[in-house]
Amino acid sequence: MSNILVIKHGALGDVVLAMGPFAAIRRHHPEAAITLLTTAPFGDLAEASGYFDAVWIDTRPKLTQPLDLLKLARRLNDAGFERVYDLQTSTRSSGYFHLMGPLFGGARPEWSGIARGCSHPHVNSDRPLMHTIERQKDQLAAAGITDVPGADLGWAVADISRFGLTDDTPGGDAPRFVLIAPGGARHRPEKRWPMERFAELAAKLAQMGVTPVVLGAGAEREVAEAVCDLCPDARNLCTLTSFIDIIALARDAAGAVGNDTGPMHLIAAAGCPSVVLFSDQSDPALCAPRGPGGAASVTVLRRQSLEDLALGEVDAALSMR
Repeated sequence: MSNILVIKHGALGDVVLAMGPFAAIRRHHPEAAITLLTTAPFGDLAEASGYFDAVWIDTRPKLTQPLDLLKLARRLNDAGFERVYDLQTSTRSSGYFHLMGPLFGGARPEWSGIARGCSHPHVNSDRPLMHTIERQKDQLAAAGITDVPGADLGWAVADISRFGLTDDTPGGDAPRFVLIAPGGARHRPEKRWPMERFAELAAKLAQMGVTPVVLGAGAEREVAEAVCDLCPDARNLCTLTSFIDIIALARDAAGAVGNDTGPMHLIAAAGCPSVVLFSDQSDPALCAPRGPGGAASVTVLRRQSLEDLALGEVDAALSMR
């Protein structure tokens, strides 16, 4: 095989959980040209990983955009991919299997995924019950890849000195800090621990001489500002960090606490001791973050409603280094 396509659209946590499989595919095809088809938010992260020779951004055209779909089909077929690893395994990505072949002027590639009629189907009936990492390992095994490592984010390098949280001078004392990720999908507020509890945790850390550092994206600006308003000692880095910045910060952080949200996957995979908070809106057995050596550095706390999760329980679970 000399020309390989990998499909992984997102979301952030899913992309991080695919880093081990990405590495396994690269190791299995050391001389191949490997292209990743992903979405815009994850292009830079994928390029920095070094696992891919090219990264394509999929605009995910709709059925109501036939010209854009035809353009995508032509691009996929013109590339001449010999094998596709569909790690998204969605209805959309499985549909791309049917865009590749003689109907669109190409050859049907070998395909690892769940598309009907594909050459290397993942047919395990337990798929819906498997954690993402175990599911992807099982899928790749069916395609002949049996050595899938844990995520290794050692390739992620960033200058985070601008945040004033590290001191690279000889003999310098870096401030001790804990990362806090109080956000999450705006349309799923049930996945968020109450903002007031995050603020109380931040205040307790500050009293211990540990700087709380609040992370988030634009949609989480409001909750990040609210936490920092209630705890003036907290540092608000919401919207100021790239994914790679978060990885670099996690390497230096004493620990991290956050909801079931993408940044916690980056933080955990970087090896930072992490406490991740789950409600009944998602199942950690299927999608919990993993540390670089498995789950050892990750503590999961779950309640049917995060309103019922007490500050003391979270504080007790945080094991700072």
